[in-house]
Amino acid sequence: VTIPEGFNAVQIADAFASKLVNFNKSKFLIQTKRLEGSLFPDTYFIPVTATASSTIKLLHDNFTRQVLQILPQVESSGKTLAEIITIASLLEAEVISKEDREIVSDILWKRLSIGMPLQVDSELGTYEFVGLPDKPINNPGLVSIEAALHPRSTPYWYFLTDKDGNAHYAKIFDEHKINKAKYLSP
Repeated sequence: VTIPEGFNAVQIADAFASKLVNFNKSKFLIQTKRLEGSLFPDTYFIPVTATASSTIKLLHDNFTRQVLQILPQVESSGKTLAEIITIASLLEAEVISKEDREIVSDILWKRLSIGMPLQVDSELGTYEFVGLPDKPINNPGLVSIEAALHPRSTPYWYFLTDKDGNAHYAKIFDEHKINKAKYLSP
């Protein structure tokens, strides 16, 4: 079963439910309520008789293995693993390429540092509240986790993604408004 980067627990449950005969979707969703962000996306070779509990253990153990490699970088970043994973989940939902994830990572960390709302479309609460969402919004892959850890320093404060998935950046809000009119208008 392949779990793509950026799938949330509901999407993961659907993927397993379609392939596993003993899989209990509601049990999976109850048990993963606090694990969003730590169910690692990957291709898993599992018996068709796997259960909700065994799949959760498999995904979470893989997350632990993957994160173990970058823990020293997390510790030296001055940020918590939870913060890194939450930013990574937003990057996973917002932009496609590694380069764009590194640039948007810089924008989001800068906004956090000055108390500016994150204002990302994938999590609308970030327009209303300052700070990170309470938890990751999906389960990011290593590219997004690395981008959250190593943002690319830029002069940009604003970004948007057009209908084709291309990211466009702006240094000031007036430029951002021009980008919105140019790339998001019908």
